Parts: sequence; C-alpha cells; structure tokens
Amino acid sequence: MTVTQFQDLPLADRGREWDSAAADRRVRKWAGAEDKPNEQYRKAFLWYDGSRADEFGAYKLPIADVVDGELKVVPHAVMSAGGVIDGARGGVDLPEDEIGRVKSHLAKYYAKMHETPPWER
Repeated sequence: MTVTQFQDLPLADRGREWDSAAADRRVRKWAGAEDKPNEQYRKAFLWYDGSRADEFGAYKLPIADVVDGELKVVPHAVMSAGGVIDGARGGVDLPEDEIGRVKSHLAKYYAKMHETPPWER
C-alpha cells in the first residue's frame, strides 16, 4: 500500500470539467501505459496498492489529466478526491494509517488553489 509522492504538478484551468474515465484514457496514452500501469501513469493518482502496482484497478483517487500534452492536476478532481477522503459518496477503502498522508498530499493542492480542504472546515 502506498501514497504517491507529491509531484507539485501544475493546475489545470479552474473551470475544466472532471471526467475521470476520459482522463484515465488520456493519461494511459500520455504515459505509454496502455497495457499496464507505469511510473508516469502513477503520477495522476493519490494512492495505489503497491502489491498490485501492475494492475490498473490498484490505483485510486485520480486527480490529474493531460492538458495540451502536459499532466496537470484538475481542481475539480482535487475537490472530488477531497470529498471522498472526507467520507462523501461512501468514502474510500484505504488503510487507516495512510489516510493522513493522502490528506497531506491533497492539502498541498488545496493550498495551490487557495482553498481549505473539507476536513479542515
């Protein structure tokens, strides 16, 4: 089990819609990960199961998309992940001891957006 390392990726335009399935297709192509996940693909997510790192289903909490050929964090994806990690939509099944690290990772993007994470409101 592992939380991905903070990449400090640039932010996409605040008005960009978030479609996780479409973003996943673009990220796979951009990363050259159409057959199986790789390190580049991993950058688009907050968490993955390290024991199944070569399976797409091991990756959770996507926050990035490819915009004009560059991987960028989508503000609406950050807000969606923030809500889920705070319990919205039934929450997310992650090891309890990794939730704090995921929140820390997310909080850095909330700060870049000049927003307060939902668990701090």
